Amino acid sequence: MARPTSKNDLINASQIKYKKLYDLVASLTEKELDTPFDFSADVKKKEAHWKRDRNLRDIFIHLYEWHQLVLNWVSANMKGEQKPFLIPPYNWKTYGEMNVEFWKKHQNTPLEEADRMFKKSHEEVMKLAETFTDKELFTKDIFPWVGGSTLGSYFVSATASHYDWAMKKLKAHQKNCK
Repeated sequence: MARPTSKNDLINASQIKYKKLYDLVASLTEKELDTPFDFSADVKKKEAHWKRDRNLRDIFIHLYEWHQLVLNWVSANMKGEQKPFLIPPYNWKTYGEMNVEFWKKHQNTPLEEADRMFKKSHEEVMKLAETFTDKELFTKDIFPWVGGSTLGSYFVSATASHYDWAMKKLKAHQKNCK
């Protein structure tokens, strides 16, 4: 599936990937759910997230927190409050550290709560995306606070692209459990 470039494509891709993610989650066995993620034997999995996330809760929380970034950023800026996308003091070079802070913050969050939070935030992001036109989502320079990208690209990154990331990680975990 190509990266969305229209509102319709964004909504469809996000909903399709969300459903695929939950279909994959539903297919997880008890063993897969109970076994902590461990990708240390795979030298190709060098990125920090392969070490950070240890279970399904961590994935749901990561997705939830990135939804919150979009929701809070768009809401503040649409009200005229200048707010960066990433939480200060983080930037695009240090956002991995922000992800670790999200992870730490939710180590006592139960899986069921993380699941509920993620489902709710997905719906909120979809509703927010619906409020914008195609032009507002996928034309550069519509909103000065978006910078050199499009607003839609942030929605895609926090939904469909991130859902792909989650499924890749879950499939790798399933493979490890065999």
